[in-house]
Amino acid sequence: MLQCIFLLSDSGEVMLEKQLTGHRVDRSICAWYWDHAISQGDQLQPVIASPTHYLFQVVRDGITFLACSQVEMPPLMGIEFLCRVADVLADYLGGLNEDQIKDNFVIVYELLDEMIDNGFPLTTEPNILREMIAAPNIVSKVMSVVTGNSSNVSETLPAATALCVPWRTTDPKYANNEVYVDLVEEMDAVINRDGTLVKCEIYGEVQVNSHLSGLPDLTLSFANPSILDDVRFHPCVRYRPWESHQILSFVPPDGQFRLMSYRVKKLKSIPLYLKPQLTSDAGTCRLSLLVGMRNDPGKTIDSIDVQFQLPPCISHADLSSNCGTVNILSNKTCSWLIGRIPKDKAPSLSGTLVLESGLQRLHVFPTFQLGFRIMGIALSGLQIDKLDLKNLPHRPYKGFRALTRAGHYEVRA
Repeated sequence: MLQCIFLLSDSGEVMLEKQLTGHRVDRSICAWYWDHAISQGDQLQPVIASPTHYLFQVVRDGITFLACSQVEMPPLMGIEFLCRVADVLADYLGGLNEDQIKDNFVIVYELLDEMIDNGFPLTTEPNILREMIAAPNIVSKVMSVVTGNSSNVSETLPAATALCVPWRTTDPKYANNEVYVDLVEEMDAVINRDGTLVKCEIYGEVQVNSHLSGLPDLTLSFANPSILDDVRFHPCVRYRPWESHQILSFVPPDGQFRLMSYRVKKLKSIPLYLKPQLTSDAGTCRLSLLVGMRNDPGKTIDSIDVQFQLPPCISHADLSSNCGTVNILSNKTCSWLIGRIPKDKAPSLSGTLVLESGLQRLHVFPTFQLGFRIMGIALSGLQIDKLDLKNLPHRPYKGFRALTRAGHYEVRA
């Protein structure tokens, strides 16, 4: 049971406070959390035990969602609820930032009133919430000023709350029935300084955009579901067909949603290589980077970029490349934007790093982050076999796409 929810800005300011039970949680817990977050840095855990409360925290676009509890509860329930709150607010407000939240305090409080009751999650489906609470727009803001009524809550309860599929709008109708399925994957990899692949795995999502009339029943099957690990499903998925036959059987929500997420572990190949070379002597360091194709995926690789942080002991740098653009920011972050690899040459970056006075050699080496995007292929090897639809008056249009992009793709020097 959650007792309170706070929304904090990126400076630690409490933008919003929502007490959920009769036991009031003092704001001083936010100051304790912020001091703890600064001391922990990147090692901050999603669940924290403070001297007085258990804290659950999720950070989205610089906004910290902080929930407190003094009783034992499943930690994943607190984390999942905060993630759902962040998703709903981003959907309603068109993004998450400090100004959006401060300009729509009434909407945010109304959403929290419907999403949680006495500390327990209640209505978290975006489709149902949109029927209960109108999204903010210019007309509603003008009307609230003119009439003095700032409430956006509907006076009638959505009919879908009484159905066995509360995530779906009641009896939607479309002239053109269509459903689109996207495989969106992120590749996480760690490559050692000698080019050895230390770790490579993929986090993927099956995203569905459904515009179907009535109450359709869908069945999605994969050609090779045995490669999937750590699967998570939307509540609309019936678990028994997946458990017995690895088939996704579901009645979809109306609109776009994430049907499932998964991991594919222990992959042996990566699409790109990055070869760094650093040699330092007499107060300077010579840097050379080479990027190229390691395993051709059969599709065009674009949006290639390399990011790395210059060591603190570097006073200034002079870098240039034969492809793309190189930028060095004020915080010593170097960005090399390549785009696509030319057919006639391999992209390379070279230059000189000048060390601070008194230093002869470089002892701290940077770590390189490689980014890319590949349209039309899932590098995990996951393939959709077929999508069957039932309970539809007309034959719908079905579309399938795939996208792979770099996640935490790290090359050590």
